[in-house]
Amino acid sequence: MEKYIPRLKKKYLDDVAPKLKEQFDYSSKMQIPRLQKICINRGLGMATADKKVVDVAVQELSIIAGQKAVATKAKKSISNFKLREFMPIGARVTLRGERMWEFLDRLVAVALPRVRDFRGINDKSFDGRGNYSMGITEQIIFPEMELDKISRINGMDITFVTTANTDKEAYSLLKELGMPFKKVKTEE
Repeated sequence: MEKYIPRLKKKYLDDVAPKLKEQFDYSSKMQIPRLQKICINRGLGMATADKKVVDVAVQELSIIAGQKAVATKAKKSISNFKLREFMPIGARVTLRGERMWEFLDRLVAVALPRVRDFRGINDKSFDGRGNYSMGITEQIIFPEMELDKISRINGMDITFVTTANTDKEAYSLLKELGMPFKKVKTEE
């Protein structure tokens, strides 16, 4: 029986990696940038008033990611925000391996095209070390979410961690994997 390989992982191995090796003239295949993990984070400021918000966020993030999310806790108390140390104030999940590739495929092929007035994602959100972060304002763009069961629309931050050394290499990697970056206007 043949082992299952996610569609985007197969595309990376067959098309993207050889193209990047040629483009950046790498001497070893270990130098070729690859995706390490995808971190999804959701901060919930209103969690100080209502404890159930965190449970709902963890449940929604688990459905979206296909993996159990965990609640994040405050590191220190801040009285102005009515925040106590170790109080749950967010949710996060880190995807690696097969689940990472499946999530990226769903994000690029299904979720992002469902964003209202979508013209591409910003290409200036690289951190200088080859990682890319983006924000999503509504969780309802994911088809796994049932609109009837959603009480509040919340966004989330998604970070793509790569082995690339520069932003240019990471941009090329994500572009080849199908990330819909904004088209740069050329002056005529």
